[in-house]
Amino acid sequence: MQPLEGFYYFTQVVEHGGFARAARALGIPRSRLSRHVVALESTLNVRLVNRSTRRFVVTEVGQEVYRHATAMLSEADAALEAVEFARAEPRGTLRVSCPVGLAQSPLAAILPDFLAKYPAIRLQLHVSNRRVDVLSEGFDVTLRVRSQPTGEDGLVMRSFRNVDEFLVASPAYVQRTGDLTDPMELAGRDTLDYAGEFDRRPWELVGEGGKSVRAEHTPRVICHDFVVLRAAVLAGLGIARLPESVVREDFSSGVLARVLPEWRSPQGVVHVVFPSRRGLLPSVRAFIDFLAERLPATL
Repeated sequence: MQPLEGFYYFTQVVEHGGFARAARALGIPRSRLSRHVVALESTLNVRLVNRSTRRFVVTEVGQEVYRHATAMLSEADAALEAVEFARAEPRGTLRVSCPVGLAQSPLAAILPDFLAKYPAIRLQLHVSNRRVDVLSEGFDVTLRVRSQPTGEDGLVMRSFRNVDEFLVASPAYVQRTGDLTDPMELAGRDTLDYAGEFDRRPWELVGEGGKSVRAEHTPRVICHDFVVLRAAVLAGLGIARLPESVVREDFSSGVLARVLPEWRSPQGVVHVVFPSRRGLLPSVRAFIDFLAERLPATL
């Protein structure tokens, strides 16, 4: 791949009909201009122009090189204009991946305001609990919730807020089965777990003084959707571990109650990962800044 500089100076010499005129137009010494063209000829191993004190003639191969060089330089200018255009205002397609639970409630509540604020942005929202490969799948931003976020090769992370998860059940279920006094009693109760078929784990719970336990249980329902789990809990099917944002209003209205209220799950950290801070497009920066401003309050 040859540098564009030599081709640029060569096209200027051809367009101005000689080295002297091109040098005056560009405001550079004629000797410097000549060195660039000679270096290009040496690199290509061809004669591009025949020149003497009185004549300047572009060779046949020089005419062909000139035609391709002008097209190449024009495309290079177009590429620079495209970058400048993209950086001037948040615009274009923004590809975002988000977990189901986060998308259905907190994110859904604020997205209309984001799209109204940036009308030139088109949003492609991928909603899935699958851990996507940000770089290979071409996502600009990915939202995640992890109790212990870890760095990922080639990615930048920005955290927003911690979220609590509580054990909850309907008052009718608690009345029917009785109160729990110890996390180990969960093994004998109906539970509803937010997990996949192969990633079910004991519930890790933290009590007063930072004491932690791993409560084994056999879920009656396993799914990757907080809406389904909440409906099952409301129907009195068992005990579930749900984020505060999902059940806050249910606590207020009394349709759900906390089970083992002195115990909670380790806090999850809501965060985003994105490919790089360097060369960040305005649309990506605008989305991340918007999330930092609005998402914590909705959580």
